[in-house]
Amino acid sequence: MSEFKALVVSEEDGKYVSKVTTRHVDDLPAGEVLIRVKYSSLNFKDALSASGNKGVTKSFPHTPGIDAAGVVEASAVPEINVGDEVIVTGYDLGMNTSGGYGQYIRVPAAWVLKRPEGLSLRDSMLLGTAGLTAALCIDKLEQAGLAPDQGPVLVTGATGGVGSIAVSMLAGLGYEVAASTGKALQADFLRKLGASQIVDRTALEAGKEKPMLKEQWAGAVDTVGGDILFNVVKSLRYGASVVTCGLTAGTQFQGSVLPFILRNVNLLGVDSVEQPLVVKASMWDRLSVQWKTDLHALEHEVGLDDLPAEIERILGGKMVGRVVVRLD
Repeated sequence: MSEFKALVVSEEDGKYVSKVTTRHVDDLPAGEVLIRVKYSSLNFKDALSASGNKGVTKSFPHTPGIDAAGVVEASAVPEINVGDEVIVTGYDLGMNTSGGYGQYIRVPAAWVLKRPEGLSLRDSMLLGTAGLTAALCIDKLEQAGLAPDQGPVLVTGATGGVGSIAVSMLAGLGYEVAASTGKALQADFLRKLGASQIVDRTALEAGKEKPMLKEQWAGAVDTVGGDILFNVVKSLRYGASVVTCGLTAGTQFQGSVLPFILRNVNLLGVDSVEQPLVVKASMWDRLSVQWKTDLHALEHEVGLDDLPAEIERILGGKMVGRVVVRLD
């Protein structure tokens, strides 16, 4: 099959428009592995790419999709065979390399991970980059000394992809989870995921002018950035850590050194895009076995034709949980 369907973003009259159209396999970029994509997922970075954000995607027309799961159709390397079920997340996929919103992708072998036995292709995309990021965050907090008996762990942006998975995973691991959101109507949803406390986002926005805030959190997963992130830093318990992985509330904050030198706290960063494949494989193994959790309460499945509307929803801050994209 040389033709396939893909969501293509093009610039028309100064606006970026997403349409499902026909593409040709021969037009895909060079790479050792050709994959028939079965599932993808929707992430905030995909929406940025689809809206013409040049910090994500430099040239158009373009097919977004930073996640893909499917079956190998052709391979030029011996360790990856035709018929293998595989996952690709991050690296340049969906940014400047044609991504998972097409029924075929061609990528370097160094990006390709064989599907863990404990996950189906569909379930791997229910997790996707969001699940991988949540796992990396929790792993980093535990490496810094976090344990379930130390007190509540805060998750900001808790209704989003990374946040909702982090809430579910932390609760499953025995942590007391406080979930922060600006969507008051989603409190029951967060409690079903395992949150024992709901924190209104406005409570985390207060006090940004103060150098220190009351100690509350034994640890935190921050998915929003901005002044909320540094307010979390200022309210960590002595010796605690916050790991940050998002920027929906901004890339900058007003801060001081006082929390670090008076409370001995840590601000840790997580990147899921350029992690070595061996690190990603380790996290996917955990997600498929030790950290496996039922995420089906999070899911909303759509096809390619539904994606433009879903992209508008996530850009408008209206998405809750995870959107799985069906390519067939």
